[in-house]
Amino acid sequence: MSVRAIPLLPCPSIDDITDFYEALGFTTTFRQSSPNPYVAVERDGLELHYFGVEGFDPDGSYGTCVVLVDDTEPWFEAIAAGLRERYDTLPMSGVPRITRPRLRENARGLSGFSLIDPGGNAVRFTRGIAEPVMEESRLATAYAYAVVLADSNGDPTEAATLLAGAIRREDEASPIEDRVQALAYLAELWVRADDPEAAARTLDELGDHPLTPEIEEAVADLRRSLNRA
Repeated sequence: MSVRAIPLLPCPSIDDITDFYEALGFTTTFRQSSPNPYVAVERDGLELHYFGVEGFDPDGSYGTCVVLVDDTEPWFEAIAAGLRERYDTLPMSGVPRITRPRLRENARGLSGFSLIDPGGNAVRFTRGIAEPVMEESRLATAYAYAVVLADSNGDPTEAATLLAGAIRREDEASPIEDRVQALAYLAELWVRADDPEAAARTLDELGDHPLTPEIEEAVADLRRSLNRA
């Protein structure tokens, strides 16, 4: 017997939900304005349904759902492309916003990212197969814990404080790629915590370090965000 579940999430406006998801490549499959506002969107087999609530505050939303996928990267790249087209950069603070795919210790080492929609709901994309756990430096361990604090618990300020302290106490044995990863994420955390000056200083600390294509793209998005602030 097959089982199928579809998330039903609250929002203040189904118009905003419709415009948002269509910009991300979703198709509106159902919509009604009365007697109760309701809209359904779909992309590549993923269905999300929303109901409108008058006076609903997205900043106070606890709505969430988990989307299990074989690989988070294609989903992230597709959604990120739509967000960049709509907002000129990736929105990392406020509502809506997105986090980048990262391994999460509180999810058995699975990679994942969260899309916060205009209703303040967290649509959490995660891999369905655990990835191998590698031995970590102390800086990499602090980075992993910061991911849990910010991306799962929603506290970028506390995560930034923790990660900044770990970078200051950096073990010389830590690989340079761990430092680059930590600095790039710390800059993102400062943006999400609405501290653009700290974010700019952190990006400067990256200096001439070689960047992977993924981190280079993240840094470019951060600089665009800071230039627009």
